[in-house]
Amino acid sequence: MSAVLPLPDLPASRIADDGSAVVRVLSYNIRSLRDDLGALARIVRACAPDVVCVQEAPRFFRWRKAAARLATATDLVYVTGGATACGPMVLAPLRAHVEHTEDLLLPRRPGLHQRGLATAVLRFGRTARLGVVSCHLSVNVEERLAQGRLILRQLEKQGAPHAVVAGDLNDRPDGRTFRLLAGELQDGWTTAPWGREHTTRLGDPEQRIDAVFATRGVEVLGCGVPMGLPGVTEADLRAATDHLPVLAALRVPAAG
Repeated sequence: MSAVLPLPDLPASRIADDGSAVVRVLSYNIRSLRDDLGALARIVRACAPDVVCVQEAPRFFRWRKAAARLATATDLVYVTGGATACGPMVLAPLRAHVEHTEDLLLPRRPGLHQRGLATAVLRFGRTARLGVVSCHLSVNVEERLAQGRLILRQLEKQGAPHAVVAGDLNDRPDGRTFRLLAGELQDGWTTAPWGREHTTRLGDPEQRIDAVFATRGVEVLGCGVPMGLPGVTEADLRAATDHLPVLAALRVPAAG
C-alpha cells in the first residue's frame, strides 16, 4: 500500500464577529452502508463537518434505523432525505439550526432508477443561512442534464441567500451537466483545490464525478478529497465505500 502524505487541514468551523460562518461541507456516496461502517464513521468524524450530503443512503427495509445508526456513529443528527429522496440525505451536528427541509422526487425516464434531492436550509450562528442540496444524478446523459437544470431551479425556490450543491454527479468536469452547474455555481475544486482531485475508488480509473458547488457569494476556502488528513487513512478509504469523500470549507456571509 502506497504512503499517503500528511494533508494540512482546512479552516475550522467558526462564527466571526460580523456574523459570517466558516462551514465545512462533506459529500459522500456511502453505497447503502454495505461496507465498513466503522471505517466510514472514522472518516466522517475526522473531517469535522457542519453539513454532510450523503448519496446512496439506505432506502429500503428499516432505512430510518440505518440512518439513525449512521448519525450516531458519526456524532451527527439526521436532517432530511434517505428513502424519501431515493438515496440523497443530509446530516448535520447540533450546532446547525434547521430552518426548512424538503425532499423532492425528480421526473423519471422509464427503465431508469428513480432519483431525488434532499434539500434543507440551515443557519449557523444568528444570521449565516445556507441552502443545501444533496444529489445523486442519473447515468443517462439527457436525464442527468434535465436534473441539473432542476437543481438550479430548486436553488432559486429555496430562498436562501447562499447555497451549496453536493453529490455524485455521474458526470465528469467536461460533461454537459457538470459544465452546466459549474457555469452557474462555483466548482469547489476548481476554485480552491486542496487534497486529492479524483473521487473514484482507489485503484479504479481516476475520475472526478463527485463535487461540491457553491453560489457566487460564498467564499470557497478549499475543496477536495481529504486523503492524508489526520484521522483519514488509506485503509479506511478503501474499506468505507466505493467512492472517495469530498470536503469543502466555505465562508458563508451573514444575511443582510
